[in-house]
Amino acid sequence: MTPRNAVQRIGQWFISVIAETGRAAAICIGAIAAMRHAHEPRMRREIVRQMHVCAVKSLPVVSVVAFFIGMILALQIGIELRTYNQEALTGAAVMASMLREMGPFMAGLVLAASVGAAMAAQVGTMMVNEEIAALEIMDIDPVRFLVMPRMAAMALAVPMMSFYTCALGVLGGAVVSHTQLAVPWVSYFRNAMDFASTKALYVGLFKAFLFGFVIVTVSCYEGFRTEHGAVGVGMATRRSVVSNFLLILVVGYFVTRLFY
Repeated sequence: MTPRNAVQRIGQWFISVIAETGRAAAICIGAIAAMRHAHEPRMRREIVRQMHVCAVKSLPVVSVVAFFIGMILALQIGIELRTYNQEALTGAAVMASMLREMGPFMAGLVLAASVGAAMAAQVGTMMVNEEIAALEIMDIDPVRFLVMPRMAAMALAVPMMSFYTCALGVLGGAVVSHTQLAVPWVSYFRNAMDFASTKALYVGLFKAFLFGFVIVTVSCYEGFRTEHGAVGVGMATRRSVVSNFLLILVVGYFVTRLFY
């Protein structure tokens, strides 16, 4: 029914959002339930292949982003701390920021933009080419066959990339602190390690773990609802990136609010 006024349009939009959220949640739950088959040889090989795509192939981009994020943080924080003659604490500030927030966020955003977009495009192409329908005709569950290996791989890859991002960001901050702020290497790393809390590490890794589920769920859901050929694949890819970015920010905020 065509909406006649703004209230009806808002109501239809709200109902469609609830329906789409339910479908995406069903895909996520189905993939988690299908992980009991992860020990099968074919599934193990696919999970390892997806791990290579998620982690190894993303390593150059993540490395550049992580190093320069650490440099930017150190430069901005160090300039302010130098006003109070406390630039030696730059390492502590960079470590806390990278462990708790910037490491998980940057790893999640980079993987959502690269791996998540590729997932949406791949599944969307299979959808418009009726390969998904062919799997269903052969009594093969598309969620188990396509989504579960990607979810298992991403749930492992994002925390690892988050920790790597933290380590490389702290190193980038050390370079800036030593060259631009005249902070000795030993002083920088001593302060960084003194302020590195176990809770911040665990919270950051937990965020990254959740981001992995979010990225795969959204990307595969957008792929499954693709239609109208190549144009639809492009639209699904764009929607997956935008939705992943928004959800990563929202989920990250609520996890921080929960633990702090």
